[in-house]
Amino acid sequence: MQPDPFALASRAADAQHALAPEAWARRLRWRSRRGLLENDLLLEHFFRQWQDQMTVADHNGLARLLELSDNDLLDLLVGREAPQGDLDCPEVNAVLEKIRARETAAR
Repeated sequence: MQPDPFALASRAADAQHALAPEAWARRLRWRSRRGLLENDLLLEHFFRQWQDQMTVADHNGLARLLELSDNDLLDLLVGREAPQGDLDCPEVNAVLEKIRARETAAR
């Protein structure tokens, strides 16, 4: 018997919104230590506010952002640049919105 493709798609969508395991969040927090103080501050604020609520999608988006160089990451975090190519995806955009909302509120 073939699995129902709609049920599989539904489970995959649910997994994207499930909370990320605490170990993932701790690992990401460690990886978020950067060479630029500005990045450190923005990411630290993000973790303080969102760490306990991070979904699998948030984890994936942040992991992709952390692969960038410090200067490229800062440009995205503060909105000087928009995500392009593979980075222009819902997971990355959701994380950037959360980080930018915090920065906008601080101004």
